[in-house]
Amino acid sequence: MGQENTYIRFDWAMKHMLRDKANFDILEGFITVLTGETVHIEEILESESNQDSAEDKFNRVDIKAKNSRGHLILVEVQLTRQLYYLQRILYGTCKAITEHINVGDKYDQVKKVYSISILYCDYGQGDDYVYHGQTQFKGLHTGSDLVVSMKEEGVIVQHLPGKVFPEYYIVRVNAYNKVPDSPLDEWMTYLKSGKVKEDTRTPGLQQVKKKLRYLSMSAKERREYDAHMDTIMVQNDVLDTAREEGWTEGLEKGMAEGRAQGLAQGLAEGRAEGRAEGRAEGRAEGRAEGRAEGMAEGLSKGMEKGVTNVAANLISLGMPDDVIMRATGLSVEVIASLRKSE
Repeated sequence: MGQENTYIRFDWAMKHMLRDKANFDILEGFITVLTGETVHIEEILESESNQDSAEDKFNRVDIKAKNSRGHLILVEVQLTRQLYYLQRILYGTCKAITEHINVGDKYDQVKKVYSISILYCDYGQGDDYVYHGQTQFKGLHTGSDLVVSMKEEGVIVQHLPGKVFPEYYIVRVNAYNKVPDSPLDEWMTYLKSGKVKEDTRTPGLQQVKKKLRYLSMSAKERREYDAHMDTIMVQNDVLDTAREEGWTEGLEKGMAEGRAQGLAQGLAEGRAEGRAEGRAEGRAEGRAEGRAEGMAEGLSKGMEKGVTNVAANLISLGMPDDVIMRATGLSVEVIASLRKSE
């Protein structure tokens, strides 16, 4: 901290600075770069997490804005993973729509909503770091788009349903890992690392350099900001530790269950094979000798079968060879052979 080129993290700025009309240009720049449409914010509206509770402060923060076209824009930073996150952002857009239409109003008063989620947690699987979702109506047989008529400024015009329905943007900050070569990438670099190019001309980031510099804060503000960042680091460390402990516990349990299942199955199969072979040999050399040899061989085969089953179970769980070798005592060659047979 304290470096000349250190800038205030975006979630902190959203909660404490971007609600100020003098700083609207930062948020406008980000939304413009993300959506590809020029955005002018008229006002910041009351939102869910304006409170200063610990959960809101360290888990998520949001801004609800209205642009010059009357559209509602929800911008949210999420710091920890939430299982039903898609349902929550759907609920948020629906709530915003219903909050901004009065009973008795005609349906033309329904507001278009843009929902933008900036995620500092791992969510979903995909090979991109920004995803955009928009409602479309496609012909079931032709694949053509449905076009609807709407009255706009006294004139009937043709529009796609996306003109009315909410749009969703999910920005996966942790998934971004490249050298910036576009305005959006420059914003992603700032969101992830707090770095801004000295010669940037990207909308919003020029204002970040002027207004969100760490050294521009008062000593009291810096102490509060540092405490916020420390809390986030501790929280992330706790979550990582919990995930690691869960993985270790699952591995140990899986290995124990694999051993028990494999040994039980192998012993049962080995005894059956041993009895059968013992009976056959007993007819030629004597039942007593056959039973003894059959049982011994069956036990040996059972143990071998059990260990093999343990190894097969561990392979199916994706365990590396060194873990399987320690768990079963099998050689690398035998494990390789088992992998081929999977």
